[in-house]
Amino acid sequence: MTDKPKSFSESSSESSAESFEELGPVLEKYGKVKGSLISILQKTQDIYGYLSLDAINYIAIKTGIKPAKIYGVATFYTQFRLKPIGKNLIMLCQGTACHVNGSKVIEEAVCEHLNIKDGETTEDGIFTINNVACLGCCSLAPVMMVKNSDGDETYGNLTKESAKAALDEIKERG
Repeated sequence: MTDKPKSFSESSSESSAESFEELGPVLEKYGKVKGSLISILQKTQDIYGYLSLDAINYIAIKTGIKPAKIYGVATFYTQFRLKPIGKNLIMLCQGTACHVNGSKVIEEAVCEHLNIKDGETTEDGIFTINNVACLGCCSLAPVMMVKNSDGDETYGNLTKESAKAALDEIKERG
C-alpha cells in the first residue's frame, strides 16, 4: 500500500474546524473583502507556520473561494509554504552584494553543517534553510537572518566559521 497525499476532497476540514479557531478573527475581517486572499493566506501562515491542505480547504469553505484558486495563489508566491518549517528559519541572502561577497560559500558551509539543502528542514526540526533574493542589509554582506518565535536575528559579514558558530549557538539555546 502506498501513501498518497490527500486531495482537497479527502481533506478533513469539517472535522478539524476546531483546530482553525484562531482563523476566526482573520476570516471575520477579510473573508468577504474582495481581493483579500493574500492577506488571509499571510495571516494563516503567521498563525500555523505554513499552509496545510486542511487550512486551504477550510478557507475555501469559509470564503467561498475554490480550493484550486487558493492553492494556485499559495504556490505562485514564494512567500507561502505548504510544508511545516523548522523552529528556526534561516534566510540566506543571495542578492548582488551578498553574492559578490561570497554568499555561495556561506550557503555551502551552512548546508554541509546542517546536512540539508535549500528549502529543506533538519531531521530534528530545528532548522529550515531558504535562499532569498535580498534581505536589505547590503552593508552587512554576506548576511543571513534567522526567524523564530523570539523574533528575527540578523548575522552579517559572515564567514564559513561565523555562520556555523551562529547556528551552533542558536541550537544550544534550544
